[in-house]
Amino acid sequence: MNDTGCCKSMMRCLFPDTPRDFPLRRAVRTALRTLHILATGVLVGGHIFGQPKEQLFGWLVGSVASGVVLLATDLHATFAFLLQVRGLLVLLKVVLTASLFFFWEAGVPLLVAALTLGAAGSHMPGSVRHRLVLGRGMFVGDERNG
Repeated sequence: MNDTGCCKSMMRCLFPDTPRDFPLRRAVRTALRTLHILATGVLVGGHIFGQPKEQLFGWLVGSVASGVVLLATDLHATFAFLLQVRGLLVLLKVVLTASLFFFWEAGVPLLVAALTLGAAGSHMPGSVRHRLVLGRGMFVGDERNG
């Protein structure tokens, strides 16, 4: 296979014409999202109430890990997710939350910003949330809920 064929094959793999699925997708994502909200809620509350880093660090790891696994399920469907409004919001939330590893003392504003983006992104109309910001006409975004 020449380089052009390899690139086209890779693009089809990353950006399929129909987003991929896996068994029990909705149930798995619901369970992951529940864990993510729990870990993030404890982390935000702990920062707001001044709990020590030793008590909250595991919740930070849980929040980032569950968020990354959720992101992986979206990327499994299609990498076009990263080009949608919701994908860009997820990337920003991951950066804000992961920033705590380096800027622990800025936890409250970083986490409140991430929480605000998550709430706004989850409750905005689907026509906005699923909109492709880049690659319109080139890629098919995943417009499923859940």
